[in-house]
Amino acid sequence: MSAAYPPSQQQYTSPIPVRRAHLGDALASEWTKIRSVRSTLWTLGVMVALMLAVGLLIAWAVSSVDTGSGETATGGEPVFVLGIYGVLLGSLCVVTLGVLTIASEYGTGMIRTTLTACPSRGRVLTAKAVVFFLLVFTVTTATATLVAAAQVGVIDGPEPTGEQWLRATVGAGLFVATLGLLALGVGALVRHSAGAITIMIGVILLPLVAGLFMMGTESLRGVQEFLFKYAIPSLLIGFYSESGLIDGGPHGWTPLGILAGLAAVVLGGAYLMLSRRDV
Repeated sequence: MSAAYPPSQQQYTSPIPVRRAHLGDALASEWTKIRSVRSTLWTLGVMVALMLAVGLLIAWAVSSVDTGSGETATGGEPVFVLGIYGVLLGSLCVVTLGVLTIASEYGTGMIRTTLTACPSRGRVLTAKAVVFFLLVFTVTTATATLVAAAQVGVIDGPEPTGEQWLRATVGAGLFVATLGLLALGVGALVRHSAGAITIMIGVILLPLVAGLFMMGTESLRGVQEFLFKYAIPSLLIGFYSESGLIDGGPHGWTPLGILAGLAAVVLGGAYLMLSRRDV
């Protein structure tokens, strides 16, 4: 039986070029997602507000006290150590956003659409991690730079060194963004927003609380010192200061390396579980 249409109409060729999807497409997709949801605006907005408000308030309070020197007010540490409080509070917002970046898609079922459009699960997680990291790093670094400049201008203290400036600005952005990657990895493993956020808050706060309860117990002194040295708030203090929270604790750039190693392990587990578990 002959065809009902001429040969020229039997086969349609789309004028739109067809090509293989690559990581750039996944990055563009994840950037569209993260900038179009309200959770990003709220979490990062609150983080910026906390870092600015707390950092400037503490700087004003220290400058208003007649200590004679900012070095006395900070216990001999650089002025930037006063920014710890705002960064620690703001990091809780980043942790929340890191979890929501992936766990919210599991909660709504949107992850099925994402993986249908991009079947490569490793590529999806990589794109989420890259976009999230760069966004948080940029916002945190800019905010930390404003706070650091204000603290140096307000508090009369010794001139900070170049390395101290770098740690208080770019380093702060790297630290908070890496902590957010850890939260993203936990979110990918747990796949439940509330559960993953609870776990991350426990990871941040529980070691110090547990260490406080061990005070006075001689048999647990070694465990207590370990918790005090390597709890995330302790790593942050050591990152900003010229010495750890306690003698022998990590300080300088070492806390960032420890946190990056932990985030790498958790993200590695997330890649493995994402490729082996059903949606």
